[in-house]
Amino acid sequence: MRFDHLFSPFRIKSTEIRNRIFSTGHDTYLPEGGLPSEALIAYQRARARGGAGLIVIQVVGVHETARYTEALLMGTSDECIAPFRRLVDAIHAEGTKVFVQLFHPGRELLGRPDGVVQPAFAPSHSPSERFKVIPRELSVEMIGEILEGFGETARRMAEAGADGVEIVASHGYLPAQFMNPHVNRRSDRYGGSFENRMRFTREAITAVRSRVPDEFIVGMRMSGDEHDEDGLVEEASLAIARALAPDLDYLNLIAGTSATASGAAHIVPSMANSHGYVAPFAQKVKQATGAAVFVAGRINQPQIAEQVLAAGAADMCGMTRAMIADPEMPNKARDGRLDDIRACIGCNQACIGHFQLGLSISCIQHPETGRELSYGQKPRAARRRRIMVVGGGPAGLKAAAVAAERGHDVQLHERAGQTGGQARLAQLLPTRAEFGGIVTNLTAEAERYGVVIRRNSEVTRALLEAERPDEVILATGSRPHLPPFEGDQERLVHAADVLAGRAGTGQRVVVYDWMGDWLGSGIAEKLAAEGAHVRLAVNHHCAAANIQTYIRFETIARLHRLGVEVHPWLRLYGGDGRTAYFIHTPSRQAVEMEDVDTIVVSAPNLQEDGLTHVLDDLGFSYRLIGDALSPRTAEEAVYEGMLAGCAV
Repeated sequence: MRFDHLFSPFRIKSTEIRNRIFSTGHDTYLPEGGLPSEALIAYQRARARGGAGLIVIQVVGVHETARYTEALLMGTSDECIAPFRRLVDAIHAEGTKVFVQLFHPGRELLGRPDGVVQPAFAPSHSPSERFKVIPRELSVEMIGEILEGFGETARRMAEAGADGVEIVASHGYLPAQFMNPHVNRRSDRYGGSFENRMRFTREAITAVRSRVPDEFIVGMRMSGDEHDEDGLVEEASLAIARALAPDLDYLNLIAGTSATASGAAHIVPSMANSHGYVAPFAQKVKQATGAAVFVAGRINQPQIAEQVLAAGAADMCGMTRAMIADPEMPNKARDGRLDDIRACIGCNQACIGHFQLGLSISCIQHPETGRELSYGQKPRAARRRRIMVVGGGPAGLKAAAVAAERGHDVQLHERAGQTGGQARLAQLLPTRAEFGGIVTNLTAEAERYGVVIRRNSEVTRALLEAERPDEVILATGSRPHLPPFEGDQERLVHAADVLAGRAGTGQRVVVYDWMGDWLGSGIAEKLAAEGAHVRLAVNHHCAAANIQTYIRFETIARLHRLGVEVHPWLRLYGGDGRTAYFIHTPSRQAVEMEDVDTIVVSAPNLQEDGLTHVLDDLGFSYRLIGDALSPRTAEEAVYEGMLAGCAV
């Protein structure tokens, strides 16, 4: 496929961007002390070296009240100029342009400096539903301070060498709060009429323009549809775009708001959303304003970006997670190596999921992401050795790929006819089909580095004695396991068996979800969509409790629409006849569920580590990784595969 649009240069003012691929501003938890760290520089340099045309640096606070997490970059002092210059210079050295986001969250605060909840400020008294933050109305004097902060921070970024700045008016942050009549209830010149509600953002643009050179680029990020009843909708956002476009060099469009569960799910849209789904709104904005338009939102493959650009919907495509998963994606697409691209699967687990846990950014498929200082360059093996990898799930595939990349002779043995392990099962769940991409990507990576993959190959004592590998990496995974259960087990089945088609259910189903992950909620959704009456008994505070926040919101929404009854804080105890017995864990009281045809269980797996006894007996050196070590998620499996591949 040709990418004539994607790899054509794009000019804004006197700045030429080498292609139409950009990385949107996104939190990384890599800053240190509010400033760019060496880890952040290495992270962004990798994406620049990989061929991105433009990198938009994550949000930079413009005022002390903007500290919405402890990992926020801050631009409130001239002391930030030199550290930012090092970051900008590193990106420029790879041929990539740099914009920096200017940010104030208003009421959307997470941070707890010194361990206490900080006061929040917003246009008016308008509590934030999602974070339960009750803001104080901004005084006119403080509005002036924040506007001054926008201008001064822009000046500092210009002095640091950035090519432009981007005012963050997306996702319900402070400028959007001023523009939204449901949030802004002021009666002074910053509230009321449309023009008054636009005043703060206009003055922020003016403050920035007044402090930067004429050729410096000033853009704005905004949401089209905030996906909430009290949020901005596309019609209102289109009016805002028309009003502000003449004062800006570009508009960067996305969807969602931080303020609510329904809106937050669109901040980093999951695989449940269609590819490029914000592009139709971007096209409306472009046609209505004639402005330069950037767009993001599930554009994870160069083919999708090319279609958006060819349709005239936008001038630049944000492909952030695509480059988190594969920093070299632009170069690979440019060179026609499409099969080598490690496509993002929209799982959100280690990118935004890490941020929300207070951890630095990574990717479950590519754990080198965010760890560039440690694993960006893997040393060649001092001596070529014969490595046997047992198990072709995510852990084994990654271990084999990395060991082969470093120069070892690697054979991988998979007893099934296909690689992928439990990831192949996960892709059968509703909205999870793209998760199978992790198998495709890791298998291709292993084969590309010369790993010999032997399918339908059971590793036995005889095979080990015949092959005599120098090192064995044991990645044999785990198997479904039913928990202790008092009473009649005839109606008890494991969720994995139902999903794989090895077991059926009746029409009245109780799903017991000990894990709080994809499987329990996914099987409940699947059975309900097929017409069963489903009660979901969760051994946690809510359904999907261990899934990334935004995807949890979407999952709970789908379960609710399907009529699934969710019962939290329950531990399965037993059953007889058509009754299931539970213990309510906080109160330790009994709970009974009547009229049950089938109890479907999602419980901890049991590690498959039996081969360790053979290896110990033979005296072989081996490493145990992934679920074979301890059942967890694909992220831990792939990470430990990387570690094992680097260690042999």
